[in-house]
Amino acid sequence: MARESTGVQSLQRAFGLLESLADAGGEAGLSELAATTGLPLPTIHRLIRTLVTLGYVRQNSNRRYALGSRLIRLGDGASRQFGTWARPFLARLVDQVGETANLAVLDGDEVVYVAQVPSRHSMRMFTEVGRRVLPHGTGVGKAILAQLPRDDVRALLRRTGLPPFTANTITDAAELLAALDRIAARGYALDESEQELGVRCVAAPLTGGPAPAAVSVSGPEGRLTPETVERIVPEVLAAARELSAHAASA
Repeated sequence: MARESTGVQSLQRAFGLLESLADAGGEAGLSELAATTGLPLPTIHRLIRTLVTLGYVRQNSNRRYALGSRLIRLGDGASRQFGTWARPFLARLVDQVGETANLAVLDGDEVVYVAQVPSRHSMRMFTEVGRRVLPHGTGVGKAILAQLPRDDVRALLRRTGLPPFTANTITDAAELLAALDRIAARGYALDESEQELGVRCVAAPLTGGPAPAAVSVSGPEGRLTPETVERIVPEVLAAARELSAHAASA
């Protein structure tokens, strides 16, 4: 019985180390991991060496540890499954609003699109599934960041910076944090040609799921006018609630 308890504890600690590496931007030293996990250095060293042997962690030339490539396979598989069950909800949203619907999740410091149902218009968004972007310049990214503790957001922004994608991208941390407070208050985010010129996006966060996520509707500014956005916001919020309920019960 004691052996089973020890095994479970080791598993919990190993996953805790992986999550700490992810929270640190994907790379950290042993002393940093000890500070964030509260584990003794000998325990961390033993678990890390096992994770390195399995390929889930790698040791860099600077003797710091980073997330390993074997995690990519697990992440890709989880993302595909997450996207598969979401597609019927996105298809219904497209039927309601007539524009492309996306589902994206926060993976490390990036937002990755895991599912999409395109609109039937010949001119539409072509953000492909699997695309990774920094969150500060996207509707889905800002919707996700608005739900996170502000200290976590500040740490992420210190790691990534706020590079401009267009002239409309928010590149000042204080301005972005103020915008996130407004997004959290109203429940949805807008991308006003911040990721791609001529494209507007409405996004709402999911809650209670296995990872921070958001659903969005995107299209040309000529069709997604401010009046249209006002009309479709309730549909996007309703889709976010439905996706959240399904994710929480899955």
